[in-house]
Amino acid sequence: MDKKNNSRRNFISKSALAAFAALAGTKIVFGENFPSELEPIGLDELETPEGIPGKSDALTILNNKPWNAETPPHLLDPEITPANLMFVRNNGIPPTEYDLEKWTLTIEGEAAQQKKTYTLKKLYDNFAHYTYDLTLECGGNGRGEFNPPAKGNQWGLGGVACTRWTGVRLKDVLNDVGLKSTAAYIGYYGADTHLSGDSSKVVISRGVPIQKAMEDESLIAWAMNGEAIPKMNGYPLRLVMGGWPASVSGKWLTKIVIRDKEHDGPKMGGQSYRIPKYPVPPGTKVPDEDMKIIESMPVKSIITYPKTGAIIGKGQSFEVRGHAWAGDLKVKAVMVSIDFGVTWQKCELNPPKNRLAWQRWKTRITLPEFGYYELWARAIDENGKGQPMVLPGWNPKGYLNNACHRLAVKQA
Repeated sequence: MDKKNNSRRNFISKSALAAFAALAGTKIVFGENFPSELEPIGLDELETPEGIPGKSDALTILNNKPWNAETPPHLLDPEITPANLMFVRNNGIPPTEYDLEKWTLTIEGEAAQQKKTYTLKKLYDNFAHYTYDLTLECGGNGRGEFNPPAKGNQWGLGGVACTRWTGVRLKDVLNDVGLKSTAAYIGYYGADTHLSGDSSKVVISRGVPIQKAMEDESLIAWAMNGEAIPKMNGYPLRLVMGGWPASVSGKWLTKIVIRDKEHDGPKMGGQSYRIPKYPVPPGTKVPDEDMKIIESMPVKSIITYPKTGAIIGKGQSFEVRGHAWAGDLKVKAVMVSIDFGVTWQKCELNPPKNRLAWQRWKTRITLPEFGYYELWARAIDENGKGQPMVLPGWNPKGYLNNACHRLAVKQA
């Protein structure tokens, strides 16, 4: 294990740790290292009181109008996330009628050579099919850890998934329509309905620069894990663009516009999916003109085994494993700490299945004595940028929290 310089760290008070130890009924091992910015996470698991249509009852419901639900990290253990466990992040009301014979996708815009409309059959028959494992993560994943709290669904760490998507390349369809030299951005529109019930209001219409749209892995998809996309995740057709906030991967897709400027649909401007251009103190009101659009997501990792509350036997060596991802980049290394970040143990790290898929990691740990422990995971991307041990820079909407994932176990 490698030592870290702790000269600038502050530590939680002995009295606070003693109080927590009394509640936990055990010693806080390495408690002298505990950062004052944090509180022990405890050994109790949260229970989910209700389910969501078409999804596992194990998902944690954040909102039901619109539906938003996340996946407990230990259920994200499979290399490919099962469809019924993929998180749900909706802004409006999903369509209730699906006539596949009449469903169409129209491509048009200022920077298009022509306007074309495709049926699902034409997309299926006229273009080559591709399948990729792609990581999608909500831009607000981890929002619940920010202080002061940011407005919005208080996501834990389960707003992420890596599923196997099948469809046609967006660039092949854009090239079929024809791009003018002025093509700069694409924007999407879907068949979901505004929460007000007003069918004339657009729920969300986000987009990406043309360079991202033209990547091989940017798909117009109709299948997830070899089956039809779940209705809550965009059936029968959606965009999938791994590595960027999942909000750019429009669901229930009916139209794509090719723009000669930055797309300006709903939730593209103001504070939506934007962070300050410069660091700000917590609680700062940042003017819209000082906000920038989120593009590639930051490096991040989760522990999927064991789960919080696990009891480890004396002297028992056990596996710790999970996934790591880094937006458009690869992950170079993952490390795990059992002493609140003072020392780190390097993990075995697998390469991604394909570009923009998350990477599996694992290691083995032996706890030195009886007591309470926290397992921390930290990933580093190929450019050498690593996860912060505690919360990253605060921002008004609580985006891009990539602090180390922490879970609690006890040797007893």
